[in-house]
Amino acid sequence: MESQRSFLLIGLAMVGFLLWQQWQLDYGPQPVAPITTFEQTSTDLDMPSSEDVPAPTSDGQSLIASSTRGGRIISVTTDTLILSIDTKGGDVVSADLAKFPMEQGSEELYSLLKPSGDKLFIAQSGLIGPDGTDSKGRPTYEVAEDSYMLEGDTLTVPLTLVTPGGLQVTKNFAFTRGSHRIDVSYVIKNNTSDPKQVQQFAQLKQSMLEQEGSMFMPIYRGSAYSTEEDRYEKYAFDDMVDSNLKQTTVAGWTAMIEHYFVSAWVPPQDEKNNLFSRILQQTNGVIGFTGQSVTIQAGETAQINNILYLGPKDQEILAGIARGLDLTVDYGFLWMISQPLFSFLQFIHSLVGNWGFAIILITIVVKGLMYPLTKKQYESMAKMRALKPKMDALKERHGDDKQKMQQAMMEMYKKDKVNPMGGCFPLLLQMPIFLALYWVLLESVELRHADFIFWITDLSAKDPFFVLPVLTGVSMYLLQKLQPMTMTDPMQQKIMQYMPVAMSLFFFIFPAGLVLYWLISNLITLIQAKIIYASMEKRGLQTK
Repeated sequence: MESQRSFLLIGLAMVGFLLWQQWQLDYGPQPVAPITTFEQTSTDLDMPSSEDVPAPTSDGQSLIASSTRGGRIISVTTDTLILSIDTKGGDVVSADLAKFPMEQGSEELYSLLKPSGDKLFIAQSGLIGPDGTDSKGRPTYEVAEDSYMLEGDTLTVPLTLVTPGGLQVTKNFAFTRGSHRIDVSYVIKNNTSDPKQVQQFAQLKQSMLEQEGSMFMPIYRGSAYSTEEDRYEKYAFDDMVDSNLKQTTVAGWTAMIEHYFVSAWVPPQDEKNNLFSRILQQTNGVIGFTGQSVTIQAGETAQINNILYLGPKDQEILAGIARGLDLTVDYGFLWMISQPLFSFLQFIHSLVGNWGFAIILITIVVKGLMYPLTKKQYESMAKMRALKPKMDALKERHGDDKQKMQQAMMEMYKKDKVNPMGGCFPLLLQMPIFLALYWVLLESVELRHADFIFWITDLSAKDPFFVLPVLTGVSMYLLQKLQPMTMTDPMQQKIMQYMPVAMSLFFFIFPAGLVLYWLISNLITLIQAKIIYASMEKRGLQTK
């Protein structure tokens, strides 16, 4: 601990270990199996076994619906969503996000739900229980139109069905302008002389074959859920392979998460729900819920509701839908720091109107607030360097006697009022803040395709001309040169000498917004170091 480089190396190693550990947890190898087609899987349904569902199906067995096709696909277009709904089961089998292009400037829209192949991802829902419409197979609903378009502020798409058992069911999909939230409801009329019992279910089925992310750009793709006790829990596909999720909770929700976007089923938040997961055909992961059993008396009508969200990870909107749903904006274990930083970044953006300048300003503010720690760190380094001649003398005197050497060092530190850990603690205290800001810039959908200036037209993509990574490498080299080398180990000297080069290589694959943040942070540190060194030299302290 005689040089800031030692602390920096330790800090980078810690960050690297944490990132690697998280990557292994979330993005480890997934099961590989043959790809199934849309015709085979789009309307297939597999529900939990009877022991997982409070109200069993009428035949007492698990619900495995018929895989034959019998419905037709209807289209729904709003200002935010372009959906395809299969009338067999009333499942949403595709969803394009109207305001989010696949690539910047592209006319191709981002597809969240997909109907086939290794990218299969659909949202299924229905009614089970003794008299449920989906208990013995997927029903085929009737619709008045083949396509629906939002023209006013709201749109309701009704799917109707009359069961052989005497239930009249209307499955409604309600849309609102400017929203990615879909309110799904079942209006059930009992036209018989006997009570009828049903129970809603909803699930997301996604292929496990498509992967995202890398070790240095960890992007979670998998499921998550919430319970009354745990606001947010990931449940990766390999977790599903190991064991089925079985949770009973008041409120709660289930979701599938990917970079920038989330798909979620949200049951009634004042009722008890059962959360489950399944692996189907060794290829697809399923997560969903079953709701409370509802009894409909003869001649009466009941309504059952839930919410389907298909869209960007907008924290404010998600928090308004369900408790903990905003945590799908996955800031990792430092979320309690990242969320206030993101709110502050949003505030700055509201003033300057440019996310690149907002990144620069928040970095300046954060570095400014941490200046006292930086000052303490550099001054501690200077005191340790000033003791180097005394340290060398102690080594010559007690080099072979480690115990005496340790006692002499402690006496020297006490006499000269030097804390050998004084340079380490400030750096470690700063690290969580910078790591939290890193996750904010990596995960926040607001920075997707955000323009900056000149050649940087997308802060979520890497610098096309690699100017920022090169400048960042230069700034790291200057920081290293600014601090004199005190290491005697040749290997350590080489590691520190080539660290800026190695880090620059990583910056070549990082999004421009992250590299911009790191570059500005380095430049501010250079300025602060110059100021601190000048102050120390005026006080007669050694800086070189």
